[in-house]
Amino acid sequence: MTSTRLLVLFLDGVGVGPSDPDVNPFFRARLPALREALGGGLPCLEQPSIDGPGARAFPIDAAMEMEGLPQSGTGQVALLTGRNAARILGRHFGPWPPVRLRPILEEESFLRRAVAGGARAAFANAYPAGFPDGLDRRRMGALPLAARAAGLLTRNHEALARGEAVASEIVNDGWREHLGHHDLPEISPTEAGANLAGVARGADLTFFAHYGTDFAGHRGDMAEGVSILERVDEFLSGLLSELPTDHNVLIVSDHGNLEDIRTGHTRNPALGVLLGPVSEGAQLPDSIVDVADMILAMVLG
Repeated sequence: MTSTRLLVLFLDGVGVGPSDPDVNPFFRARLPALREALGGGLPCLEQPSIDGPGARAFPIDAAMEMEGLPQSGTGQVALLTGRNAARILGRHFGPWPPVRLRPILEEESFLRRAVAGGARAAFANAYPAGFPDGLDRRRMGALPLAARAAGLLTRNHEALARGEAVASEIVNDGWREHLGHHDLPEISPTEAGANLAGVARGADLTFFAHYGTDFAGHRGDMAEGVSILERVDEFLSGLLSELPTDHNVLIVSDHGNLEDIRTGHTRNPALGVLLGPVSEGAQLPDSIVDVADMILAMVLG
């Protein structure tokens, strides 16, 4: 397999849920970019796999053969490393990666292995300068930990101001209102997507993580769920309109949540969507522990 350029768009807490619009905000939200890529449909429990004209949607088993509800800590370690983190720990755990698993996370993530294999890699999320100084080290997310270990946690508010990074919430409002960076421009989700495409132009592997989907799922508010999904779709539209044609996009999650507002985390399959020129012939992962190997096979060949 020859190497391909890949952008991984991680959406926290998004599963494949029922097609009932009273339960699943995917079936109330306006999602023109995703629907167009998938030929008009959306994945659901009744039809979890879709082959569209420019993308394929597929379910990802996030349970890792363990009882209980999948959680972000072990789920993200498994996604990033290809190791069955829940089995190693003996249970699902979150929201933070357990301290016991952090050496695996830092040494074996696909980010670090891609860099070691010679790929140009970028972690597009902006983090405050000096991060994680002043924070409780026990409560650090898996994704910035993996990026830091790979030497990729390098973008702060200055990169965000230049349009060379993207805020985790997609727009810059949180940085402006809560972190005091009032000089940052106000941008739309579409503009943020175009900025992410700019980051990807210089990389073989680009990673961006968005967490608002999981927050909305925990709050269980349909209107908020619809709003956050429409933001993500506008972001996707801006990204796809500016992304070089040789790039592929992998949308992936760590566990279910937002797809059923009646509850919090679910045992539903996590969402997977592959968009781009390789989507038609790609071997898609069945389990969250297969995602890292798929990414490395694509990027390193």
